[in-house]
Amino acid sequence: MSNEDITLTAGDAEATVSPAAGGRVTGLRVSGTELLRQGDKFGCFPMVPWCGRTREGRFLNGGTPHALPLNAPPHAIHGTARDGVWSTARKSADEAVITYDLVDPWPYSGRVTQAVTLTEDNLSLTMSVETYDVSFPAQIGWHPWFNRSLGGDGAQDVRIDFTAAWQEERGDDHLPTGRRVDPLPGPWDDCFGMPGGVDVTLTWPGRLELKVASREEWVVVYDEQEAAVCVEPQTGPPNGLNTAPRLVTPIEPLEAATTWTWRRL
Repeated sequence: MSNEDITLTAGDAEATVSPAAGGRVTGLRVSGTELLRQGDKFGCFPMVPWCGRTREGRFLNGGTPHALPLNAPPHAIHGTARDGVWSTARKSADEAVITYDLVDPWPYSGRVTQAVTLTEDNLSLTMSVETYDVSFPAQIGWHPWFNRSLGGDGAQDVRIDFTAAWQEERGDDHLPTGRRVDPLPGPWDDCFGMPGGVDVTLTWPGRLELKVASREEWVVVYDEQEAAVCVEPQTGPPNGLNTAPRLVTPIEPLEAATTWTWRRL
């Protein structure tokens, strides 16, 4: 099938999936209001086969060292799939399934499958990484850019609410130091631990409440940009290929999911 943009609809909700633009969700509109920041680098992109920064682009698979391109010097950031062209496996009015085959500079072959499902009040994203050959460590995550303001007269900025068990202490190199600390007030570009699953609420006062949920226990919250805020569920912390690797094997893929549920205020 083609890799043209796919528009999903359910009630007054509409989402656009762009396989050719790194498999990202480029738009999510509720009652005609766009929730995601627009632009080639924004929307919501998949972070795979790793999330956030990998220290100096280096990781080990067992005893085998690998070096990734430093696309955020001195580190490698956010995986390779967001820069690739995905293929459409199937689509319907409210669901799209797209795939991406891992290629160089990632050193292992494998397939990523992402399903995007829309209902009247939520968007569900699921992703898996499979290998038919050599086992390798990997991570899965999503990097949505939510508009800080939904616009209109008197519009107030979004409020971010969550309760985390801990915050990963962030070093000068923007990577976790390995120490866990009590959650600190924002602004954030930080990773938090939620052992009961990711649960973060975004509230645009008087407009909309949106809850980001996932069974995963890691989330990065980024709100240092004027135009948008990010709530990023993921299967491990930044630099997790080294500190908390999840192994993809021929008999066990890596799988993750997140759901965004909204209600009008």
